Amino acid sequence: MASRVWDRLCEIRRRRFVGRTQEILLFESVLASKQLPWQVLYIFGVGGVGKTTLLREFAYICQEAGTPVVHVDARNIEPYPESFYKALEVAAGVEFQINEPQRRRERREERGFAQDGLCDAIACHSGHYVVLIDTYEMLVTLEDWQLQVFLPQLPENALVVLAGRQPPSKAWRSDPGWQALTYTLELCNFSLEESCAYLSKRQIPEQQYECILNFTYGHPLALSLVADVFAQQGEFNFRPEAAPDVVKTLLEQFVQEVKSPLHRAALEVCTLVRLTTEALLADTLGLDDVYDLFQWLREVSFIESGLHGVFPHDLVREAISTDLRWRNPERYAELFSRARTYYIKRIQQSEGAQLERALFDYMFKSPQARQFFLWQDNSNLLSDSLRETDISALVAMVAKHEGEVSAKLAGQWLAKQPQGVLVFRCCEGGTPLGFMMMLALHEVNTEDLQLDPATQAVWNYIQQQGSLQLGEKATFCRFWMAADTYQAVSQIQSLINIKIFRHCVTTANLAFMFTALAEPDFWEFFCTRANTPLLPEAYFTVDGRQYGVCGHNYRVEPVMELLRSLPDWVLAMSPGLSSVNHSLEQIESVEVFRQSEFTTAVRQALRDVLRPEALQQNPLLNSPIVTKCIGSNTSTPERIATLQLILEQAIESLKRSPRETKFYCALYHTYLQPARSQEHAAEILDISIGSFRRHLKAGIARVTEILWHQQSEN
Repeated sequence: MASRVWDRLCEIRRRRFVGRTQEILLFESVLASKQLPWQVLYIFGVGGVGKTTLLREFAYICQEAGTPVVHVDARNIEPYPESFYKALEVAAGVEFQINEPQRRRERREERGFAQDGLCDAIACHSGHYVVLIDTYEMLVTLEDWQLQVFLPQLPENALVVLAGRQPPSKAWRSDPGWQALTYTLELCNFSLEESCAYLSKRQIPEQQYECILNFTYGHPLALSLVADVFAQQGEFNFRPEAAPDVVKTLLEQFVQEVKSPLHRAALEVCTLVRLTTEALLADTLGLDDVYDLFQWLREVSFIESGLHGVFPHDLVREAISTDLRWRNPERYAELFSRARTYYIKRIQQSEGAQLERALFDYMFKSPQARQFFLWQDNSNLLSDSLRETDISALVAMVAKHEGEVSAKLAGQWLAKQPQGVLVFRCCEGGTPLGFMMMLALHEVNTEDLQLDPATQAVWNYIQQQGSLQLGEKATFCRFWMAADTYQAVSQIQSLINIKIFRHCVTTANLAFMFTALAEPDFWEFFCTRANTPLLPEAYFTVDGRQYGVCGHNYRVEPVMELLRSLPDWVLAMSPGLSSVNHSLEQIESVEVFRQSEFTTAVRQALRDVLRPEALQQNPLLNSPIVTKCIGSNTSTPERIATLQLILEQAIESLKRSPRETKFYCALYHTYLQPARSQEHAAEILDISIGSFRRHLKAGIARVTEILWHQQSEN
């Protein structure tokens, strides 16, 4: 019988494996012990340091020793208990129990959703049983459940090996039991000997070692990329440029030296999109047949395969795309434009889950939007219609996060428009994990609109814009939340956003789309970038708590035009925009603002003060506070520099007042010298996070007041 490709793949991986002697000896000693010294081996290290490779070696050691081993990658697992168990059981070859007897199901549920098949398989084995879980950081939302339910119920002959980027959390370190039953191992770069051994196996000339090792510092991924350059070029004299970012400089060389321009273009495309498929590659490159190119991509050392396509290592993606944009902005813009065309076509032609995936991939291309999404596959998260048995759970969910008054309103709308409710579950008939309620305002009578402050405020806004015409529709996402995390960034929140975009794309004659926001300040940046700005005129108050509303008028800008003109796409396709000198005829007339518009522009300018490429879209560039300083016949870069100086001077002016110094400090650590997070900034200033946010809000208001006064004078 002919051997499989898998066998050949494993053989090549084993031949290239080097080093990690101490880690291998530790693992082998544990397998050889009569009783496991601990139940969990927790491995952590930076991206590209070799965690996945080490786990593959552990799996091979288990196979050689006759020890059963289960190996799963958390990137392919939805962070829910049943999905987690199913993935383990499929990998273990244990039949997933679907039509199990009622008593067995009850006993399983009493134990915390444990699937007896896996636990029984482990318990029935007389020796040790190893479970390898890679990319563990993707299961962070399951950590408490793992510590309290999954791990404690495993038979004592089970050894669980976790590998992720982050060290053990406080939950691991603060529990004395898990402290004793967990061995923590940080995976670092290769030693000098290990690095040399790897280069030798990759047949790199010895005279190149010193230069390569001085450049890579033993980082396994960087060494692998250097070896790939030699594999592509053959005879090659490696001379690294002076740069702090090893991977970026290395990849610059690699991208330039692939075996053909087409291969280089394929690699560049792969780093610009979330997932690369053969169809996307063909469309973006304008070719009919890209089979060989796609197969080549799959073989590149830093490209990995997922459920719906291939993708590069995170560091590689960032390095290549950043380098391409700097080195050849026209090429970057061209590839971006072609990818945009592909996604727009998919969005127009797809339905259902495929449409949602296309929207998800499209949003990934906005760097600013990425921080507001979790970029995991949602295929195992079930979107279901409202059931009678869900109502009490959904009302209780609203009461938990918004209070009883909001819960009463939610109950009324659940009764009046149940068809607009989507419930999210992990399985058919499962407990609701979250929900969204899309109210069809064009179907609501005046009496019902007035029962809810939210619908009343939004309806008043619509009237100000012009009443709905015959056949026009207006939708209001009145309630949306995850059961545990409410409206914070989460798997469910990300899916809700995609559902809203899908509704906008597929709803005929949609005139308005609105969404209620419990924390409008947090979402303001995303809403602005997505062309669904905050609408202060539609804000509403329930039980003393104010809620924000964002929305879009599709009469003015239809949905497909909105998608085509997302700011990040436009900027990407205009790479020379920041360096173009505009003539007098090209400069727009000086802009006059309403105070609310001016406030919004100042807030956005503060966020972008350190990013000139983002400021070039700010309307303040054409405001009197800028043109009064340098005149109207000036280039965009000159106006950007002037606006940056004006903002910095306004912030600095707060230092002169003892009462306003604290506002200056909050602004300084948020915009001029940004801390990692607001929490970190509060820690630097030695104040509570609540005080920091109050100081920041007051500081923004004071700077806006100063600039508005200058605007009025001019």
